[in-house]
Amino acid sequence: MWTLQDAKNRFSAVVEAALAGQPQEVTRRGKPAVVVMSAADYERMRSAAAERRGSFAAHLLSLPAAPEAHPEIRPRDVDF
Repeated sequence: MWTLQDAKNRFSAVVEAALAGQPQEVTRRGKPAVVVMSAADYERMRSAAAERRGSFAAHLLSLPAAPEAHPEIRPRDVDF
């Protein structure tokens, strides 16, 4: 774990470690602030999350269609 000042002073070392497959945690004022990781690791993590998430349309289609299934949910009137 790096302090922000140390990470700024030794940014090349932070990047090299991240590229070697070791995400680098950086703190600011003693609290976790950011994680520096390789672009490949980030893309792999982002793709995996997108696959698990599914589409918004699929989520909407999975909702119960019958209003009696959720009586507390009522459409609101909208003026156009």
